[in-house]
Amino acid sequence: MEQKLDIITIGESLVEFSTDLKLSCAECLYKYYGGDALAAAIAALRAGSRVGFITKVGDDAFKEYLLDSWNAEGLDISQVKLTQERNGVYFIARPAANEKEFAYYRKKIAPSKLSIDDISEDYIKSSKLVYASGLTQTLSMSAGEAVGKAFKIARDNGVLTAYDPNYSVQNTSADEAKEYFNSVIDDVDILFMSSKYDTINILELDSVENIIKKLWDMGVGTVVIKSSEKHGYFTGANGNIVFTEFFAKHVVDTTCSGDAFNGGFMHAITHGYSPAESTRIGSIVAGLQAGRIGAIKPIPYADEIFKLYNGGCCD
Repeated sequence: MEQKLDIITIGESLVEFSTDLKLSCAECLYKYYGGDALAAAIAALRAGSRVGFITKVGDDAFKEYLLDSWNAEGLDISQVKLTQERNGVYFIARPAANEKEFAYYRKKIAPSKLSIDDISEDYIKSSKLVYASGLTQTLSMSAGEAVGKAFKIARDNGVLTAYDPNYSVQNTSADEAKEYFNSVIDDVDILFMSSKYDTINILELDSVENIIKKLWDMGVGTVVIKSSEKHGYFTGANGNIVFTEFFAKHVVDTTCSGDAFNGGFMHAITHGYSPAESTRIGSIVAGLQAGRIGAIKPIPYADEIFKLYNGGCCD
């Protein structure tokens, strides 16, 4: 089948309201959209990939805003379906560099209605890579089954798969995160993990070398460990482990910066860059995004990313 897309991501979308004041003081909030799989999709798209997004959108007052915004971005939304459930919402405030307020409402929202019926085999086969996260699996049992089906179709048809557990105590327990991880790991080619949250809770290991070797033994070909303690990324692929420092020099808001990294990495890996090169590109994407407020709005575009990657500088 002719490959029409580079990347497909599966997951939730949320309406974002943000401010650089305290929520108690802000009279106006900036409207945008967020969601971890969506952030990864937009990051890859803005870097230059052809990207499709699978989700469900609520038929409410935000429906047209979301669909029109994604169309304007160039995101393929041919597999986005409407449902009567409401769209999720979150609020984020960054009144100071060391201060953050965050509240979100994502129970029983439209994307929780994702199911295996929303996964088209032909659509999956039309891409180079399929991505989902543990957060998608937490939406509902049927959403988790949708991820499993997409990964199996991909694996059976030579399409790469990428996964990030994205463990958060706000959304699930460590035991549930292990179950989600174990349900898909046999079909994962590229794995993104945080040493602060994922590896310690899911694998119960804290040695990067042991983690990567264990995952290689489990059949995962490429592993990226994001380490806030070491301020960088450990990329394990082809029997080698390479360290890359975080690009970010001035951090304002880390919301979805890990997802932005994933999108940048996936863009690079599907366009012929090595895993180590892809990590560097992902780091630039995440670093630029974290220097501004918001989840998706500040994600950079290809010209800014590759100017820096090729040794240039940006104001």
